[in-house]
Amino acid sequence: MSEKKPRPTRRFALVGLLAGALFFAVGWLLAVLLDPPAAPHAALGATVVDLTPPWLKDFAVETFGTNDKVALFVVMGIVSSGLAALAGLLAGRRRGLGVGAVLALAALCALAAAGRPDTGTYAIVPAVVAAAAGIGALELLLRRARPSDAPAGSGTDRRRFVGAAVGIGAGAAIAAGVGSIVARTRTSVESARADLALPEPTETASSAADELDLTGTQVELDGMPEYVTPNDNFYRIDTALSVPQIDPSEWQLRVHGLVDQEITLSYDELADAALTEAMVTLTCVSNPIGGSLAGNATWLGLPIRDILARAGVQDSADMVLSRSADGWTAGTPLEALTDDRDSLLAIGMNGEPLPVEHGFPVRMVVPGLYGYVSATKWVTELKVTRFADDEAYWTPRGWSERGPVKTASRVDVPQSGATVAAGEVRLGGTAWAQHRGITRVQVQIDDGQWQDAELASTVSTDTWRQWSFTWADASPGRHAVRCRAWDDEDVQTAETAAPAPNGASGYHVISLEVE
Repeated sequence: MSEKKPRPTRRFALVGLLAGALFFAVGWLLAVLLDPPAAPHAALGATVVDLTPPWLKDFAVETFGTNDKVALFVVMGIVSSGLAALAGLLAGRRRGLGVGAVLALAALCALAAAGRPDTGTYAIVPAVVAAAAGIGALELLLRRARPSDAPAGSGTDRRRFVGAAVGIGAGAAIAAGVGSIVARTRTSVESARADLALPEPTETASSAADELDLTGTQVELDGMPEYVTPNDNFYRIDTALSVPQIDPSEWQLRVHGLVDQEITLSYDELADAALTEAMVTLTCVSNPIGGSLAGNATWLGLPIRDILARAGVQDSADMVLSRSADGWTAGTPLEALTDDRDSLLAIGMNGEPLPVEHGFPVRMVVPGLYGYVSATKWVTELKVTRFADDEAYWTPRGWSERGPVKTASRVDVPQSGATVAAGEVRLGGTAWAQHRGITRVQVQIDDGQWQDAELASTVSTDTWRQWSFTWADASPGRHAVRCRAWDDEDVQTAETAAPAPNGASGYHVISLEVE
């Protein structure tokens, strides 16, 4: 009586992994050809972001910073691999379970893609074709993975399975590679951006860089951030896993709602308008105390109050709901867009067209408000409305409605945990209170007296301000160093608060070892 051959568990796990890899690779290739945001991994990831609770978003941003999207894809990859391996094991026991798992994944990805505001007519096609490829791979590999009637030890089973596995793996790699190549060759947005020449500003605001000699704005200490943040170092926090690719020749802005007349603005009309250049510091509401999610740049754009004046805002309005090409929304207090601050529909950043990841071709820049209520990238719509009638993306997720920036300060150098020599120690840092301005910064060593730091020059109340302090008699041992700042009205609060629901607060404290 012959013995029953053992079930090849590891093979079945590999079956699931390879079928899953082919599913996502084929879906990606089809999406690149038809509708890039409909790629199964991108649509599924975007849905995960939309469903992420605020506390988890804060944790991700605080832990991973601007690498939060990379971290999300890594976690999704690990989870997907685990689930794919499990599906393979289930398929090894009962074929229908594996096929059902692939169909369930395809249905989930198709629903996610169909529900995205930036996908089109063919949104579900990548997931449907990917399902066919995944099921085909599963069927082939299952037949090769199961023991045959070949004599034990002949190696026939192993060779049959390895050959099929290599073929499916190669197919997944080729599909993914071709998808990446096609994506690069089909993307004309970067070339369109490179061909653009920014117009000269009609007006240079008092907050623009060239209105002031920037000598004196930079504290000259090793490790200090640059007063004007280079574009490639500017923080990026948003919900877009797949960066919208918008040709400026096709971009339009719709202004509607509680207005006297609806307006549609093209990119050429925007570029030909009376543009303003202004330097503005932006800050993310997720920035923890002492965090780096802030940046300072010179922006070129049309004052939003000008286009709202053209539309004619009705008296009952108190909010503007801006919408991104990917469907994200921000609710901005109307007064912040109609008063004398430099709130812009920006097309330029630090002397060049907006980088694609920072909102090309057009984004909003509003001094004094956190980005989640104002800094809409890839903006395509302004709806004049009321807070009582409309909610933006983050409001129903527990964040406050209006998002004014809190006065904040941090110690940039030395970094916390550093070891410094006893005697004179130079400290440097940055403070901001956009649209109010920084008027004073103080430093405290351990529990000693608060002492005034030396303030560097600054361009305007809408930009951050660097400071320096000389600790003249640092003694050996471990010491705590903290800072606080004043705006034009009051001192920064000492009360510690997490970023949610309206921005972090408290004093930044670092620890130094003096020897």
